[in-house]
Amino acid sequence: MVLVIADQRNGELRKPAKEALSEGRRMADALGVNMEAVVIGEGVSGLADEIASYGADKVYVVDDPFLRYYHPMAYARVVGDLINEKKPKAVLMGGTQTGRDLLPRIAARVGAGIAPDCTGYQINDDKIVAVRPAISGKVIVHIGFKSEPVLLSLRPNVFPIAEPDTSKKAEVENISFEATDREKRMVMKEFNLKETGRPELTEAEIIVSGGRGMKAPENFAMLEELADLLGAAVGASRAAVDAGWRPQSDQVGQTGKTVSPKLYIAVGISGAIQHLAGMSSSKYIVAINKDPDAPIFNVADFGIVGDLFKVVPVLIEKIKQIKEQEG
Repeated sequence: MVLVIADQRNGELRKPAKEALSEGRRMADALGVNMEAVVIGEGVSGLADEIASYGADKVYVVDDPFLRYYHPMAYARVVGDLINEKKPKAVLMGGTQTGRDLLPRIAARVGAGIAPDCTGYQINDDKIVAVRPAISGKVIVHIGFKSEPVLLSLRPNVFPIAEPDTSKKAEVENISFEATDREKRMVMKEFNLKETGRPELTEAEIIVSGGRGMKAPENFAMLEELADLLGAAVGASRAAVDAGWRPQSDQVGQTGKTVSPKLYIAVGISGAIQHLAGMSSSKYIVAINKDPDAPIFNVADFGIVGDLFKVVPVLIEKIKQIKEQEG
């Protein structure tokens, strides 16, 4: 059996969860086993049908007010107990911030191996081999496991989402939950998520990022305008974040967030190795920089050598014209 942890927020499946469910189905078919899923939270019972539509044969629902917000110890215990009981061959979860925190806790709890930030996998003689970039993306490593289950966190925007089949139904098992005294010592009272109207950085299909070349924080306004026209997220290099121009949550790079959008537009970013490590797996990279020797052009699919303060406004106007023509 392949088990997928279906990450949700406010009662809605997150995009990386749909990617993990879709890949879980494909992996299960390749192994000739069932694909099952677990969803944890408050008011999440209604997600069972949607999870089934992405290929789950069985859905475990853990629905309790205590689990409204992500609780590291409680979530790890619930999934760990399920793994110990059901003995899956593999456990998959989207590489969200929750996934990056939860999977290592589960691995320690059940004594399993884990491969983070996977961009692929292979199945050799019924054994799963994880594939992921390492050393700032300079090499691709293949990770084998001595025992099962194997735990894989999947890099968002890498694995395709399957077309949901609403006719598919799954067996649903409700798992009772009662917090332990230890778990009750840590209670999440509130979760403040800044609403920008734009997609979340790690889940966005298009990202517009700015670097030191933006010169001042107010100049990011034109990148925000460009992003809004494209339905994109706004990112930043470490230099821009260290200068206080953008919040740390916007940082793309080795010490920030790793992203894999379909389109990454790097504006005024030189392309330091630290930044490239976080975005080089983007499908298409467009670089705008006045320095023709900037390292960013070595990874860019399309490059514009020029003053970003002249190029970006023209780009914005052209996109507006196209949108007006399309009505």
